[in-house]
Order: sequence, then structure tokens, then C-alpha cells
Amino acid sequence: MSNKNSWLDVALGAAASALLLAMMLLTFADVLGRYVFNTPLRGAFEITELALLTLIFAGLPLVSRADEHVTMDFIDKILGPVARGLLRRFVHGLCGAIILGMAWLVWLKAGKIAAYGDTTDVLKIPVAPFVYFMTVMVGVTGLIHLFKMFGPMSVADAPDFDPDKTSTT
Repeated sequence: MSNKNSWLDVALGAAASALLLAMMLLTFADVLGRYVFNTPLRGAFEITELALLTLIFAGLPLVSRADEHVTMDFIDKILGPVARGLLRRFVHGLCGAIILGMAWLVWLKAGKIAAYGDTTDVLKIPVAPFVYFMTVMVGVTGLIHLFKMFGPMSVADAPDFDPDKTSTT
């Protein structure tokens, strides 16, 4: 089985789908309660916010691992295969360093949030565990980029590489 269809990708895809379905059903129930029965669900907005945070940050390492970020390839078109590989390694290293720096800053912020005991307004859900989760996911993303910097790479590993479009003229 290829990396794109690994058991982890399937499991995380199923979890993401379930989370999206739950968010959709919660929003539907909240809107129905609000406009039909004049009784909105208490804390629905907070739960939706926290679920969305979880969904976005859980997906970040997967997107980086699969090289599915938005990219601009205007420089790649004028570089040869060796230079393109070196540029990709440089970009992965730069991204890894910046993202790990962001993870450190988010970790510091999570510590402050935990020390203050911040909670959501309505349901009083502690916020710190979610910020620590963000930190871990951002850190994993940074490590993935550093691995890609030092790991095996070829021109064929580049996103959107099409050997049929490669020309020797």
C-alpha cells in the first residue's frame, strides 16, 4: 500500500469525516432549535470552534507529509533537476525551522493559558489542552519538513512532476 493510502491516512480521514459530520449535525440542530423552536443549543458555537481547531491542526502534518500545500513553481520551471532538489531541501529546512519556532511560541502561550485556567465562556471547557494539541501538531509538522529536508528526494518526488511533460530540447 502506498503512503497516500496508509492505514494512518485512512484512520485520520475517517476521524476527520466523523468530526465534520458531527459539526454539521450540531450546526443543523442549533439552527433548527434557534429558528423553529426558539431554543438554540447552549454552547454549540464553542463546540464548533474547538472541533474546527482540532480538525485544522490534526490535518496540518498530513498535508505537509503529502506535500499538498499550495506552492508556486515559477522558479522550478527554470531550474534543472539538481538545483530543483536543492531548492526543495532548502525550502523544507526553512519551513521546518520556522514552524518549530512557531511551535515553541505556541507552547509558551499554552503554558500561560493553562496557568490562567482559561475556559470557554458558556460551557467552561478548559482551553489549554486544545492549545497544547495545537503545539504538538505544529511541532510534528516542523519535524516532517526537517525530515523531508534530510530524507531521500528525487525529481520524481516533487509534486506535480509529470515525466511525460519533461523535455530534453
